[in-house]
Amino acid sequence: MTATPQPDEAPLPVPYMGFEFDSAQRLPLLLCLDTSTSLTRSDAISSLNTALASWAESLAEDMALSAAVDVAVITFGGSDGITVWQGSTPLGATAPAWPHSPFVPAHEFRPPVLRAHGVTLLDRALRLAMEVVADYKAGLRAEGLTYYRPQICVVTDGYPSDEQGRFSHAYRELLPELRRAEEERRFRLFAVGVGERHAGAEEVLQELAPHYHAWLDGFPFTELLTAMSHSAKATQGGAAEAEFQEIFARLKRRRGGGQVPA
Repeated sequence: MTATPQPDEAPLPVPYMGFEFDSAQRLPLLLCLDTSTSLTRSDAISSLNTALASWAESLAEDMALSAAVDVAVITFGGSDGITVWQGSTPLGATAPAWPHSPFVPAHEFRPPVLRAHGVTLLDRALRLAMEVVADYKAGLRAEGLTYYRPQICVVTDGYPSDEQGRFSHAYRELLPELRRAEEERRFRLFAVGVGERHAGAEEVLQELAPHYHAWLDGFPFTELLTAMSHSAKATQGGAAEAEFQEIFARLKRRRGGGQVPA
C-alpha cells in the first residue's frame, strides 16, 4: 500500500515509463536557470518567462524535436536556493532517482512561471544538474533506449554567490569535473549570460564553458534550439563538433555577445 505524502513533501513526479515514447533516440535537455533577486532588474525575469513559454511552443511544433527531446529545469534562487522542476511542478531541492525523473517529453513540457528572489547558488545547481543528467542516462540505458549527448544550458547573470549573497568562486571546484565530462563527451554545457553585466561575469561563463559561452541580448532560446537541433542530427565525430562550435560562434556574433565592460 502506498504511503500518503505528508503536506510538506514535494510531489512525486510521474515515472518515466508513464510517458509514451516512440523509438526515437532521446535528446535530454536540462535548463539550469538563474532566478536570483538580481534578475528583477530590467524586468529580466519577465523576459525569461516569456521566452520559455514561446520556446516551449516552438519545441512542440517541431515534429522531429518533439519526438526526441526530453526537457528538465533546475532553478537557483528563491527561498529554497535550488528547485528542481518537472514541467511546471516544483519537486523541491533534490531530484528523485529513476524511474521518477524531472525530465518531460518535449510535447508535454509546460514551463514553470518563475519569480526572482534569493541568492545565486550556481555551484550547487550545476552539481545537481550533472547528477540529474547522469541518473537519466543510466535509466535510459537500463530501459534499452539510446540517446544523443545531453545538453545542459546554464542561464545566469554571471554573479555566483554564497548563501549570504557574497560573490563566490565555489563553482571553480567543479571545473576539473566539467573538463573531464567534456573530454568524455558526457554532456555539452552552454553558459549564457543575461541581465545586468557584472565585472568578471564573462570570466565566469568562459571558465564554465570554454567553447560555448556568450553574453547575449535577450533570451535566445529559439537560436539555441536551432543549435541543439543540429546536435541531434549531427554525427558524434570530431568534425561534427567543430561544425557545432561554428554554429554557436555565429550565434554569438549575431546576438551581440561581447566582453564585459571594465
